Amino acid sequence: MTIPAFTGLQTALRGVQAQQAALDVIAHNIANVETPGYSRQEAVFGASAPLRIDGTKQDGTSAQLGTGVDVITYRRLRDDFLDLQYRAQSMTAGQSDVTTKRLGVVQSDLASGSKSDMGTLLDNFWTSWDTLAANPTSTDAKAAVVGAAQTLAQRFGTLDSDIASAGTQATAAVSDLLSDQGPIKPIATELASLNDQINRAQGAGVAPNDLLDRRDLLLDQLSAYGQVSVTPDPTLDAAGKPAYPGMIQVSFGGASTPLVSQTTATMPTTATLSATPGGQLGGLMDVAAKVDGYRATLATMASSLITTVNSASSTPIFSGTGANDIAVVATSASVSAGVAGGAASDNSVALAIRALRGGAVDTAYSGLVRQIGSDVQTANSSNTTANSVLTSITAQRQSVSGVSMDEEMSNMIRFQRGYQAAARALTTMDDLLNTLINSTGRAGL
Repeated sequence: MTIPAFTGLQTALRGVQAQQAALDVIAHNIANVETPGYSRQEAVFGASAPLRIDGTKQDGTSAQLGTGVDVITYRRLRDDFLDLQYRAQSMTAGQSDVTTKRLGVVQSDLASGSKSDMGTLLDNFWTSWDTLAANPTSTDAKAAVVGAAQTLAQRFGTLDSDIASAGTQATAAVSDLLSDQGPIKPIATELASLNDQINRAQGAGVAPNDLLDRRDLLLDQLSAYGQVSVTPDPTLDAAGKPAYPGMIQVSFGGASTPLVSQTTATMPTTATLSATPGGQLGGLMDVAAKVDGYRATLATMASSLITTVNSASSTPIFSGTGANDIAVVATSASVSAGVAGGAASDNSVALAIRALRGGAVDTAYSGLVRQIGSDVQTANSSNTTANSVLTSITAQRQSVSGVSMDEEMSNMIRFQRGYQAAARALTTMDDLLNTLINSTGRAGL
């Protein structure tokens, strides 16, 4: 077999087309330089199928003649390991960010350093008894005891209500995130739709790079709300091969039922999430649990105050069982500095209650303040670390997947030169063929 006359023309044409395709990819990269989640693409070249020439070698055997270049695929530059690291840190950052903000609100409810500070009000209450001990018969001193007790009781109720509100809001926020109007449902629905589109494209032998970018971006966004685990769809065909190679299964928040399976999106509920779903959901659930602990401590404080003060007093000062129902039943007329039936100058009761200063109630409140402060500090530290690591991983991902204008410009010049060279070869082949076709056999005419 001889070499066909148009072989060189086709070889040069393939070169022109391949370089053109590479330039088209560069144009696509540049156009999407600011597109969120876009992964840089490149045209992967490979030698086209060679032409077999029989009996052309000296020994009579066949030879192969190269026929140029083809674009094998359009590759999306992506690092799966960095994707996993990014989503893990995004989950941690989402959780710590929510925890920091909401526990910060609880800490501000303490009003530390202000006139409403529980520690200040407790100190005022003990001081009022100290004043009464020095003036056992003073009506003003007795009124001051009642006033300090009422202010303290009101503060217990207000603080308990404020802290409870933080917990209620956190619980409601979890339900909002998981509702049909929340941000998770649209992500799950679109992921299910992308599963179908990507599977169809790959089944047709097409690399759906832009669809894959969109899917990865949605998974990145989802990771901020909870733990995300992605696996290939496990369905097998009769031959034991993946039946839907373009589909993924997305597990979320530790729920037993996948959030996305093939083209179905199944939203989890608060009950089906794991105890540690991670992300914003985990942060909100953690805040709600911590708030319950704070309220329990506050209730124990109030109960201790009611019990110890009433036990030391000749008449009840407080009623109720905890922070949410503590009230003052004493009046200026019922308050007594001494024991019932004692001398007018008796101040034993006032001295006994004054001695409670710095005791169990004060210690419990100081412990509550320290606990909340420690939790806020821990959340702040975790948030700072998580965001720092997230920034670092983002930079690493950008170095792999991000579009660099300098690099694209360099590649553009490279493929432009390749295009020009292939075009020149094509022109040369065209001239040769023109001579062959139009000038051969015209000698002497």
